[in-house]
Amino acid sequence: MISTALFQHFQNIDQNLPLIPPEVEWLLPFQEHPASVPIFQTFLERFYADDTPRTLVLGINPGRFGGGITNVAFTDPLRLEQELGIVNPFPKKPELSAQFIYAVINAFGGPGVFYERFFLNSVCPLGFVKQGKNYNYYDEKQLQTAVTPLIKTHLTALIKNCGMRTDRCICLGEGKNAHFFQELNAKEGYFKEIIPLPHPRFVMQYKRKLMEEYVERYLEALGG
Repeated sequence: MISTALFQHFQNIDQNLPLIPPEVEWLLPFQEHPASVPIFQTFLERFYADDTPRTLVLGINPGRFGGGITNVAFTDPLRLEQELGIVNPFPKKPELSAQFIYAVINAFGGPGVFYERFFLNSVCPLGFVKQGKNYNYYDEKQLQTAVTPLIKTHLTALIKNCGMRTDRCICLGEGKNAHFFQELNAKEGYFKEIIPLPHPRFVMQYKRKLMEEYVERYLEALGG
C-alpha cells in the first residue's frame, strides 16, 4: 500500500543527512517531535491505504510551524486537528501556508476527495532554519548543492517506491523553486510536465485580498 511505502520512505530520509552550512539547521520532525511519528502514520493510513497513484503537489521545504512539526506537508497542528480530526499535543499555532492550502482543499471537496488524488509534499523533504527563521534550500548555493542528492533520492523514491504519477507534477512556487525543479527535471526526467503555481505563503503575505482568485487558479490546475 502507498501508506506503508510513504511511511518507510520518510522514516529513512534522515538517517544519512548531507552536511550543510554550519549556520543552517535541519528541521527533523521525527527526531525533534517524536509524537509526529504516530501522527504521520495515522494520516497516511487514513488517506493512503490503497494503491491508487497520486499526483504530486510539491512545495519548497517544510517550515517550522507546519510540516516541520507534524511531518504532514502544509498542515499545521491546528489544521491537523480541526480539518483532519487528528488530535495532537503540539501548540495550535497557525501557519499562513496551511491556511491557504486548506482553503484550496475544502474548495476541492474536502480532505478525503483531495488526498485520494494528490500527495502534498516538498521538493526538499526536510526543512531548515537559520537564525531562528525558516530557510529555503535555494537561499544559498552551498546549501542547494549539498541537498541536491537528497532531493534526487526523495523524488526517485516517491515515484518508484510510493507509486506517484509521472505524467505531471504541480510545483508550488513560481520563482526559484520552479526554476530549480524544472532544471533538475530536464536532466533527470522525473515528470512529463511540471505546472508551477504561486506559493501559498506568497499569496497570503502579498495577495491576501485576492485569495479567492488564487484558490480558483489552484482548482483549475488541480482539475486538469
